Amino acid sequence: MKLTKSTYDSVITGVCGGIAEAFGWDSNLIRVAFVLFTFFGVGSPVLVYIILAIVMPREY
Repeated sequence: MKLTKSTYDSVITGVCGGIAEAFGWDSNLIRVAFVLFTFFGVGSPVLVYIILAIVMPREY
């Protein structure tokens, strides 16, 4: 399992698509989870997303 940003399943930067590909999940499920965590104040998903967008390598 290699965690990379998706090149073909990306809406903003490909982070959610990459996470979904790595774990074999639906990318929309990951996106909904990020939105719900943001609205309900669970942790800091926006900060985590920004960090992942910077740190995760692009899939080639």
